Amino acid sequence: MPAPGRRRGRPFREHRTVVEGIIYRYRAGIPWRDLPERFGPWQTVWKRHRRFSGDGTWDKVLTTLLTHGDAAGLVGWEVSIDSTVIRAHQHATNCRGTQGDLSNYMKPGEEPPDHAIGRSRGGLSTKIHHLCDGNMRPLVVLLGPGQGGDSPMFEHVMNSVRVPRLGPGRARTTPVRALADKAYSSKANRALLRRRDIKTVIPERSDQVANRKRRGSRGGRPVTYDTEAYRRRNVVERSFNVFKQWRALATRYDKLALTYRGGVVLRAITIWLKAIAGPR
Repeated sequence: MPAPGRRRGRPFREHRTVVEGIIYRYRAGIPWRDLPERFGPWQTVWKRHRRFSGDGTWDKVLTTLLTHGDAAGLVGWEVSIDSTVIRAHQHATNCRGTQGDLSNYMKPGEEPPDHAIGRSRGGLSTKIHHLCDGNMRPLVVLLGPGQGGDSPMFEHVMNSVRVPRLGPGRARTTPVRALADKAYSSKANRALLRRRDIKTVIPERSDQVANRKRRGSRGGRPVTYDTEAYRRRNVVERSFNVFKQWRALATRYDKLALTYRGGVVLRAITIWLKAIAGPR
């Protein structure tokens, strides 16, 4: 009989070993069942990742790191926004659900009905909508179906920017400048940035230019933006390259959008940990 006051069952495996197993799986891109024995039972590793992805633990850890990073002056508040399409492996697409429902973009902590899987030109895929700072470090990560447009997600991405202060005061939600490519060019997006007093660095699409010229004086003034600042937009593309060094992020093997996004957030955590710890 167990001693009074002691819980029955197996001892709880320490977080460090389990988290190392989760990172190993995403870096190597192997099935959960093929995890080396030194990380313990693969079921334990997967369940811990599933729990941390669903209850917001990974997001809380990332938010805490952003708070300390901002206090140390590591966050560059000239942000860049873009998306990348991730091909879904057949192991990720054999679950039921309405695939490609654009009204169900993935909110943190929720599993969308379509599991954030849609059909794009390359087949079944997921799209990562990403906002990073001027140093290629992630601030916001959202998921949606692969064929989803970038512009409709712009407001959701911008509204997800929130970095709490280390001391008293409101969380910071307003970047200095927002850089994005022509896919985000719309009156609604520009108005959103104008209301929040964020400098807009988004070029105008050619069809919008032609339509404005066709309307003459009624078409309004030409769009102006800082062309020198726009050259720095490539930081978001380089940030995607860093994420995709983990093989299980470059291709989606997870059935649940929750666990796949959890892996993306975990990668963001490792990036910020390295930045805060500094060179050794």
